[in-house]
Amino acid sequence: MVILKSRAEIEEMRKAGGIVAAFHQAIASMIQPGVTTLDIESFAVRFLKENGAKAYTIGYNGYPFATCASVNDVIAHGFPNRKPLKEGDIVTIDIVAEADGWIGDSAWCYAVGEVSEEARNLMQVTKESLYLGIEKAVVGNRIGDVMHAVQTHAERNGFSVVLDLLGHGVGREMHEEPNYTHVGNPGKGFRLKEGMVLTIEPMLNAGKALMTIDADGWTARTADGSLSAQYEHTIAITADGPIILTAQ
Repeated sequence: MVILKSRAEIEEMRKAGGIVAAFHQAIASMIQPGVTTLDIESFAVRFLKENGAKAYTIGYNGYPFATCASVNDVIAHGFPNRKPLKEGDIVTIDIVAEADGWIGDSAWCYAVGEVSEEARNLMQVTKESLYLGIEKAVVGNRIGDVMHAVQTHAERNGFSVVLDLLGHGVGREMHEEPNYTHVGNPGKGFRLKEGMVLTIEPMLNAGKALMTIDADGWTARTADGSLSAQYEHTIAITADGPIILTAQ
């Protein structure tokens, strides 16, 4: 069942979304060669506590961390670790905060020092795909309209869209109905209604869309070893257009 939020509830969700956005702003200058993703994880735990939020993902289906840290060929759900980031890496940091009973969810991809032209282009196109999708997230459109915008921009630029990891509704739980891929056809799929709160979170690969899961049961990486990038916002569908609750 899709849970529609009232205007007042959407306003209440701004706190969690704002904390997640502030976290991403805070780590942007922190991500440099030599920093570890475990350093970022430790900062995240402190940051959330200091800002009156909880790390929703710790213990979620057994996941042990507040963040997902996905480096280079890791698409999503990478475990933070002690390996220093190096010049030329790209890393997606995904965080889910709970504040006053509501969820904010956002992932952002960061360049570590100077990166290759391929990596820069992948990051740029993935971010553009996110915002092109958001532009289509208006009352009366269908999810296919949103994801067609994502898919066509990605593929036009030579990148593939991961199909096995889904966008989802957000509210008092991290994963609410509906769930959906980031590809689609105009006029297809469920209709967007006022009060829906959803993630748009395209994951684009420099190679093929196929992925594998590591032995830890979580880490998803490209099957061909190619680079992957992700950008994600939590958005609310309103009569006045989409509101980005995790806007930085």
